[in-house]
Amino acid sequence: MTLETHGRDAARAHDEDLSLLLGSSRVLFASMTGPAHVLEAANPAFFAAIGGESRERTGVPLVELMPELSAQGFIGLLDRVYRTGERHVGRDVRVVLGEGGSAREAYVDFTYEARRDPRGHVLGVRMIGVETTPVQQARRMAAEQRALLEQIARQAPLPDVLDGMCRAIEELSQDVLVSVLLADEDGRHLRHGAAPSLPDFYNRAIDGIATGEGVGSCGTAAHRRRHVAVGDIATDPLWTDFRDLAARAGLAACWSTPILARDGRLLGTFALYHRTPRAPQDVDLALARAFADTAALAVERHHTERARQTAMEREKAARDDLAFLLAASTALSGRLNETQILERLASLAAPALAPLAAVDVLESGRVRRVASVAPAGTAHSRLAASAPVHDTVARVLLSGATEVADLPPAGPGGLDTTGHVCVPLVDRGRPFGTLTLLSAPGHSFDGHRIALAEELARRAASAAHSARQYTQRAVLARDLQAGLLLPDLPDIPGAQLAAFYHPAGEGLDIGGDFYDVFPRDDGSWAFILGDVCGRGAKAATTTALVRHTARAVAALLDDPVDVVRAVDKALHDRTAHRDNGFVTLVYGHLRPVADGLAVHLVRAGHTPPLLLDDDRAVRTVEAPGGLLGVGIPPGLEACRFALPPGSSLVLYTDGITECRAVSAEQYGEARLLGALAAAPPRPTAEDIVRIVAEDVRGFAGGRDVEDDQAALVITAGARPASLPPP
Repeated sequence: MTLETHGRDAARAHDEDLSLLLGSSRVLFASMTGPAHVLEAANPAFFAAIGGESRERTGVPLVELMPELSAQGFIGLLDRVYRTGERHVGRDVRVVLGEGGSAREAYVDFTYEARRDPRGHVLGVRMIGVETTPVQQARRMAAEQRALLEQIARQAPLPDVLDGMCRAIEELSQDVLVSVLLADEDGRHLRHGAAPSLPDFYNRAIDGIATGEGVGSCGTAAHRRRHVAVGDIATDPLWTDFRDLAARAGLAACWSTPILARDGRLLGTFALYHRTPRAPQDVDLALARAFADTAALAVERHHTERARQTAMEREKAARDDLAFLLAASTALSGRLNETQILERLASLAAPALAPLAAVDVLESGRVRRVASVAPAGTAHSRLAASAPVHDTVARVLLSGATEVADLPPAGPGGLDTTGHVCVPLVDRGRPFGTLTLLSAPGHSFDGHRIALAEELARRAASAAHSARQYTQRAVLARDLQAGLLLPDLPDIPGAQLAAFYHPAGEGLDIGGDFYDVFPRDDGSWAFILGDVCGRGAKAATTTALVRHTARAVAALLDDPVDVVRAVDKALHDRTAHRDNGFVTLVYGHLRPVADGLAVHLVRAGHTPPLLLDDDRAVRTVEAPGGLLGVGIPPGLEACRFALPPGSSLVLYTDGITECRAVSAEQYGEARLLGALAAAPPRPTAEDIVRIVAEDVRGFAGGRDVEDDQAALVITAGARPASLPPP
C-alpha cells in the first residue's frame, strides 16, 4: 500500500466516524387541541424521542404525558401561542426528556404554530421540530477535543490531559466510565494513567497488568493491537481472571481501544466501561477511535518531551562531570607534592561524591591514612583519627578492583555510615593506595558516582606519580649539584670569601654554573668560576671534568694559563667524536701578601671579572681569552694585579647580567656596576653577595630565571699575622 493510498483510507475512515458521530436528524411532529393541549396525533419519531412505548399515547393532555415540560417553560409557551395565535420558533433549545434515572438531555429546533378553523379561530397548537442532539454532541466533542489539543500544545502534564479527557467523555456519554492505561517502555505491561470515576481499589488492582490474550478487554486489545468489545463481563472468557474484581466495582461491560503511535508502537489503551451489559454501537466505536487518537497525540508528545528532558539532563550531567573533572585536574596539578595531592583528592571527593572520604597508602608493608574529609565535628575527628579499614583496603590493594557495598566497612564505630566505595590508586599497574567514600543516611552510591570516583582516583594517581617523579628528580638534581659545588668555602688567611648560586627552572636539571676554591702545595690558593654550555647530566659530567682537571694539574703547574690549557685539552680528549659544547671560566691563583692579596688569573671566554676598590670605584679586569672545548686554541693571556685590603674581586656568570624582568629588559652589566658602586663603605664579601642577589631578585620581580646565576667574591682583608711585615 502506498502512502497516498494509506492517506486516502485514513481520511475516509475519519469522515465515516464524523458521519456516525453527527448521526441522522429526525423530524418530530405533534398536534394538540384545546387549551389543555390534548395530544391528538404524533409521528413515531416524536414518541421515540420522548421515551418510546411507555409514552406512546394520544387523547391525553401533553402535561400529563410529559410532566417535565412544565418546569422547563414549554407548557407556558404553548399557552401563549394558543392564546395569541403567534408562532414561536426555537433553535437548539435544550430539553430534558423523561424523569429520574431515565431522563436524557436533548437539543431540538422546533416551531409552535396555531391550528385554526376555517373562520380563523385557534383550535390548538401544532409542533414541528428536528432533534439536533447529535449535532450538539458533536460540537461539544469538538470543543472538548480542541481544549485537549490546546492543553497538549501548552505541554500540560500528561495526567492532567488524560484526566480531563476522561471527564469530558463521561459528560458527553451517559452511564460511561472512562479509563486510560499507559504501556511500559517494553510494551508488555499497562500502568494506570487516568480513571477519575473508577474505584481506587480497581485502579490499583489493574495497575501493571500484562498485555496478552485473555487479560480482560485492555490487556487483550493491547496484545491484538485492535479494538476489543466485551458486552457482558459476567460471561465473557476474556474476563475470567478479573470477573470478581469487576463485580466488586459494579462494572458489566468494557470496550477497549489500543492507543497506538504513528509507527505502530503500543502507547496504552482507552477503555469505556458500563454498569449494565451493553454492546457498542457504531457511534460508540467512532467516539472511542476519535479520543484514542487524541490520547495517542498526548502520550507521544509526553514521550517526546520526556526524551528531550532526559537528553538535556544527560547533557547537563555530562557537562557537570566534565567541569568537575577539569576542576579536579587543575586542583591536582601545579607545584604539589604527593601528600598534598592525596589530601586534595580527599577534599575533592567529599562532599561532591560522598559525605565522607579517606585516602590510605601502602608504605613499607603497612597501610597509613594520609587524608580524610568529613563534616565538621565528631565525625571529622573520628574519621581522621581512625586507622584504615584493613580488610577492605587490603582486598582492594590486592585485587586492584573497586569494592562497593551497602554496608559500612568494618572498622572503628562512631561513624553513622550506611555503605562504602573503595577505589584503588594505581601507579604503573600496581595499587599503592585507596580512596574510600562513605555514605550517610539519605545518600547512596549509583553507577554514575562510582564511575566519577574511579576517574577522579585515576587522575589523582597519575598526578601523584608525576609528583613522585618530580620529587625524585629534584632530589637527584640537588644531590648532584651539591656534589659539584663546594659545601663550604675554605678559610683563607687575609681574605674573605662569599658565593651566590641560583639555579634556573624548578631544580629538576643540574645547572652548568660552578665555582671552586682549593689550596695549592706552595701555600697559594686556586679559584675558579665557570659556565658549561647546556644543562642536565651532560653539563654535570663536563663540570666535574673541568673542576677535577683543574684540581689535578694545579699542583703541578704554576702558570694559570697552563692549567686552563690542560682543561681545554681534557675537554678535547674526552671523546673526539662527541660534541661536549663549550666552557667559559675564570681561573686564577691568589696569595696573601703584606699589602693584601696577589692575584694571577686568566679568563677563557667568560664575563670579565670586576674589581671593587675600597672607595667603591668599580673597574673591569682585562684578560683576553677564548672559549674552551671548541677545537680552537683559546689564545689565553694571564693578568697579574694586587688586591689591597678592603678591595674585592667579583666573579659572576652571564646568568646575572642576562636576567630579564617582566618587561623583557635585561639586567645588564651597567646595572651590576651600579649595584656594586652603591655598596656601603668597605663592604665584606658577604655584603657584596647579598647586595647583588637582592638587586637581581628585585629586578626580576619574582619571575623565574632562565639561566643559572653564580657569583664568587674575594675580598682582601687585614695582613695575616703569619706574614712578615713589609
